[in-house]
Amino acid sequence: MLPPTTLQQIIPELRDAVGPVILISGVGLLLLTMTNRLGRCIDRARQLQNELCAQVGSERAATQAQVDIIYRRAKIIRLAIWFSVTSAFLAAFLVMTLFLAAWLGWEQSWPAGIIFSACLASLCASLIAFMGDINLSLRALKLELESSAPPPK
Repeated sequence: MLPPTTLQQIIPELRDAVGPVILISGVGLLLLTMTNRLGRCIDRARQLQNELCAQVGSERAATQAQVDIIYRRAKIIRLAIWFSVTSAFLAAFLVMTLFLAAWLGWEQSWPAGIIFSACLASLCASLIAFMGDINLSLRALKLELESSAPPPK
């Protein structure tokens, strides 16, 4: 049976839980951005795939190169989303750990430190993958601009 806990004993844990809860909110906004980018990738890939049917030669090769880049982008965005979701999950798990430790009178701080470090590492991995998507999107734009540019005189 759990020992009785007063509100005064829980208030410090509420204060400590504010940081991870704010982190969850921020990661949620990041996830919104990433899922929007993923949706745009999927829409653009479908549009280009439809255009491929009517194309031949170098025009088809250029469009296929764009489709290939968009597919790579979508896989990278999926990875970034996975890391962001993991980060949010770990932040929520951290809040639960803080409250459980308070209710059980557990004074060990290392589990919370490990969970928080893993949460931030996952967030960093997500942001690195997100930057990979940004770089690939610029490559796709460069290909599109090169294929639509008028031939040099």
